[in-house]
Amino acid sequence: MTLNGKPTRRRGAELEAALLDAAWEQLTERGYAGFTFEAVAERAGTSRPVLYRRWSSRTELLQATIRHHGAAEDVSAPDTGSLRGDLLAALRRSNQRRSNFLVLLSASLGEYYDESGSTPSDVRDLLLGGQRLGIDEILDRAVARGDIDEARLTPLVRAVPFNLYRHEVLMTLKPVPDETLEAIVDEVFLPLVCD
Repeated sequence: MTLNGKPTRRRGAELEAALLDAAWEQLTERGYAGFTFEAVAERAGTSRPVLYRRWSSRTELLQATIRHHGAAEDVSAPDTGSLRGDLLAALRRSNQRRSNFLVLLSASLGEYYDESGSTPSDVRDLLLGGQRLGIDEILDRAVARGDIDEARLTPLVRAVPFNLYRHEVLMTLKPVPDETLEAIVDEVFLPLVCD
């Protein structure tokens, strides 16, 4: 950033956001192995001590980075007026925005899991930051409309669409084809919850 042609110093929340944005870019491009204080500082155009004043370890920096990125994510539930439409819209949005993150979760955070004792589920919780998942809102609306019987929505059944989606991403390490998303909804989930 410049003022009258001279660089200005970033401070406070602006600096922290810039650091975490640079950290996210480093993480997604180089994985956890390339996620070092030195690499993040270089990408952010700052020094390692600036990072160490905020985060004492690479694990803390990673967690802050994921929380920061997750806070900017839209996890609201699409409302197309139908259960099928809402589910497909939510899955397609995840496919566009999160499939690369799911690959990152599985393929390059192994060292982080070893260092921290965390699991992919813990990282997902960091990303969501306590936000309610859109799938819950979609299913609650479908129950309110009378589209599905609430008694059929056990916790495991509620998780089926996104569990199958995550499985497809993790097995192929790429976004899921649209016809597979439709099959998840039409051939697996809707028969479980609709008469």
